[in-house]
Amino acid sequence: MKGLTVKEPWATLIIEGLKQYEFRSWKTKYRGKILIHAGASLEKDMLPRFSCYDLNYNCGHIIGEAELVDCILVDEKFNEELKELNPIVYAKSNHVENYAWKLVNVVKYDKPIPYKGQLGLWNYDVDKY
Repeated sequence: MKGLTVKEPWATLIIEGLKQYEFRSWKTKYRGKILIHAGASLEKDMLPRFSCYDLNYNCGHIIGEAELVDCILVDEKFNEELKELNPIVYAKSNHVENYAWKLVNVVKYDKPIPYKGQLGLWNYDVDKY
């Protein structure tokens, strides 16, 4: 199964159903199930922005899964649509946001799985763990 490491608080926002798009500087042709791994680091400067959601973070764990169904080139019009969808979550971040990966059918795991993430899309051997 494919996995994607996402820094916190972004990973938890995805798993809690508050963020339907994950942004990357690169596009992907992959479509299908994807594990959401909360990276080891936490962007502390972003935490006040999301305090209204009262989230718990699980850095260094696979916290759920989703289905990657689209990869959209982000333009000004799309950015405006996102800000209307959720102005808190989709306000400016610290990252390059060239492509929006659309995630649906999100499942939050009851027991997060400790795991060291990787860059890019990576393979997770379900039988190995």
